[in-house]
Amino acid sequence: MTTTTASAAPTTHHFLPIEAGALVELRATDDAGRPCVPFTDDRGGRPLRCCLRASEQGDSIALVSYAPLRRWAAERGARPGAYDEQGPVFIHAQECGGPVEGQPGYPFARTGALRALRRYDADGRIVGGRILEVPADANGAFERALGEAFEEEGVVLVHVRAVEFGCFLFEVRRG
Repeated sequence: MTTTTASAAPTTHHFLPIEAGALVELRATDDAGRPCVPFTDDRGGRPLRCCLRASEQGDSIALVSYAPLRRWAAERGARPGAYDEQGPVFIHAQECGGPVEGQPGYPFARTGALRALRRYDADGRIVGGRILEVPADANGAFERALGEAFEEEGVVLVHVRAVEFGCFLFEVRRG
């Protein structure tokens, strides 16, 4: 998977990778209770949620189960109930330093890709969402879609997911 954007303009919304402390835990045992099993990426292009870039051939990575809403809710005392879910994400098997500071554009914004933007309230409950087909102007499309999401009263968090596999890609928080 290539992660290109047509625009190098800075983003207004701040997208977040998996938090460093969670990565330490996931590299031992994932959110489904399974041990992390690293492997050498034989092809590259897998979306890494630790650094928000595509893997490169030869990277040591792992596919782990991650529960982003559960972790967010635990920090805030929220109770997402049935909206708490876990799913597969790729991460580097060892610490990687995270995203490159100041890198322009939204991660995993491949033209033509379908993205689900799920909106959550302060209790961690889904209050709406939309599908975005990433156009050539990926930055502009994400800016508009996230702007619309945070204009809705009560939205505090947006999860961006890949439609084709349902995988969590990154989160955006209000403010």
